[in-house]
Formats: sequence, structure tokens, C-alpha cells
Amino acid sequence: MAACYSRDKGCLCAVALITKPLTSTTKTVQEARNLAMPVVAMGVIVAVLYFGRVFFITSIAAMTIAFILEPFVELLMRIRLPRSLASFLVCTIALLFLYVIGMGAYTQLSAIYNDLPTYGQRIGDIVDGVRQKVQGMENRTYQMVLPARQRQDEQDRLRAQQQAEQARKRSKKQDAAPPPAVPGAIQEVRIHEESPLADYIYARLNSFYELFLMISFVPFLVYFMLSWRDHINRSFLQFFHGEDRLVAARSLQGIADMVRAFVVGNSLLGLLLALISSAFFWWMRLPYPMLVGPLSGFMSLLPYVGLPLAMIPPLFAALGVNTVPAYVLVIVSVSVLHLIALNLLYPKIVGSRVHLNPLVVTFSLMLWGFLWDAPGLLLAIPLTAGLKAVCDNVKGLRPIGKFLGD
Repeated sequence: MAACYSRDKGCLCAVALITKPLTSTTKTVQEARNLAMPVVAMGVIVAVLYFGRVFFITSIAAMTIAFILEPFVELLMRIRLPRSLASFLVCTIALLFLYVIGMGAYTQLSAIYNDLPTYGQRIGDIVDGVRQKVQGMENRTYQMVLPARQRQDEQDRLRAQQQAEQARKRSKKQDAAPPPAVPGAIQEVRIHEESPLADYIYARLNSFYELFLMISFVPFLVYFMLSWRDHINRSFLQFFHGEDRLVAARSLQGIADMVRAFVVGNSLLGLLLALISSAFFWWMRLPYPMLVGPLSGFMSLLPYVGLPLAMIPPLFAALGVNTVPAYVLVIVSVSVLHLIALNLLYPKIVGSRVHLNPLVVTFSLMLWGFLWDAPGLLLAIPLTAGLKAVCDNVKGLRPIGKFLGD
């Protein structure tokens, strides 16, 4: 209620100010808008991460390598080398190291390629043996369950199927054999249909080209990140003022320390497992122990799927020996090394720096694996740990950091 005086009419009038209350429909609309904005923003972020995954994976991989090589650059700068020259020397040495490893792997893979027919024949023998055992179990089951007349009919049917399969194999062999050349005759030119594998490769050539193109940028990105590190840090911190600048600097340092500790810890643990596995496979006289051992050791560090993946290379190499004790020793040794590494060594070397609870690790693996496939599984833990490092330093996001922590 408000009072006013009019000079023209000389009367006093009263004006009532009435505020219209918000209806329930208006409140619902406002709450829906407030809820829709974060959902839409999250959907846009997920879409950008999914469709730009090649770009983001390349950038994150380059930043990770730069974080790892930064201590070596600082070491060279202590002997009065400029940062640009120190970065160039470190990148060159890293590329030479990768070249030596690649040449060693290429030599081993070339030898495996020459022995592929032998391995293929043994895999076929194993598959045929398993198939015969399964058919034998089916026959024994039919003998116990079916009556005598039905048993005879079933045996006749199985015998007819086996004969038809053998005839089909013989016809395939006859078709595969080239006809004898007749002098003066015009040879028939056959157009072979493309295999599904070739169709798949041709369909994915564009993706392979994009991946190769992005990988070619990694050395240049790493070099410029190392040589322009001080300039990038100063320029980035200019976006913040006052206390926010200090928070941003701490967050960057926390991310760098976490990524460096995670990658270096996994690398040391992978090298240890690779050396032990290679020595054990060499003692078992498995073929190609210097290739199979590192593959098995580093695959063993993958979360959840590491154990079955780590068994594939040595089991494939064990086909060269093709004995039951060799297969049993491979399975037992890989399982023991995997359990010791993840339960005893991993928490001491890597877990003390990451501080992520198992539930968050599982969800992060699911999310980043869905968005970025296999590279997402490799980058899931450092990405989530980097997010936790930011949340721990930002006051308003510390509850999220505690939720992500162990």
C-alpha cells in the first residue's frame, strides 16, 4: 500500500501495489529450463568428443609425451643449452629409440610371417580335433538318449553329412588346383571375388588415412610443446586473475605430475614384466620370446581385459612347440605375473599418485572406451585423474574431487 497527493484535485489517494505470485506452471517451466541447459551442454560435449576423437586423441597423446620428456629437457638446460636446442635433441633421441624398437619388432614379425603356414596348419588341426571331440560327445549323447531306431537314423544322417563335407572339401581342392596349360590355347582369366576382409580394409582406408595423418603431427606437436613451454604457460595464465591464476597454476602442475607419474610408473612396470616374461619364454624355448614377452607384459597392464589379452601372444607362440605342458606353463606364468603386478606392484608404483576409487575407474573405462574405442581404454585413467587434479584445486569443485578419490 502506498499513499500519494494530487495537487490538481487536492485529494489524497491510495495506491495498492500487488505482486502477482508465480504459478506452479511457471515454476515448472523454469526448473525444466535450468535442468535442460546442463543436459544439452553435456550432450554437445559428448558429441564433440566423439566426432573429434582423432584430433583429441592425437593432442592428448602429444601432451602426454611432452610431459614425459620435459624432465630430460630441463636436464639439458642445466648445462647451458637453450630450450629449443634441448627440445630438438630430446625429440631426436626419442625418435631414434622408437626406430630401433620398430626395427626389432619388424624383424620378429617378418620371421612370424614366414612361419604363418605352419601355424595355420596347427590351428586347423586343433580346430579339427575339437570338432571331432564335440561330434563324439554328441554321438554318445544320442546313444544314451535316443531309441535304437532313431539312433540308427541319426547315425545315418551324421554319416551322410560327413560324406557330403568330405566331398565338398575334395571339390574345393580340385577347383583350387590350376588346370594344365595347353600350348596354343587361350587361357581363361578368372576374376576372383574380393574377400570380406579386403572389403572391410577398403571401407576403412579413409579412417586409416586420417589416423596416419594425425600420427604424423605428433613429433611436431611434442617439439613445439617442449620448446614453447614457458610461453604457453605464461599465455595460459593470463586468462586468470588474482587467486584464480594461482589455482590454475596448481592445477597444471598437478596434472603434469599425475600424468608423468602414471605413464612412467606404467612404463617401468611394463618393462619389468616384459623382461621377466621374455626370460621365462626363452627358458621354455618358445619361438620369438623378444617379441612375445614385451607384448604380453604391456598388455597385462590393461585394466580388466589385460589378463586374457596378455595370454594371446605367448599362446600363439606356443603353437611352435604344440605340447600341452607348454600351453599350461604359459597360462600359469602369465596369470601369476598379472596378479602379482596388479595387486602388489601397481598400487606401490602408480596407485599412490592416481587416487581413484574402483567404481570411478570402471565408469571411466566404459565412457572413454565407448567414445574413443581402444585409445579411450588407454587414456581413461589419466584423463579421469587429471580431472580429479583440477577438482582438488578448485574450491567449488572439491566435492567432485572427493567423490572421484579413493
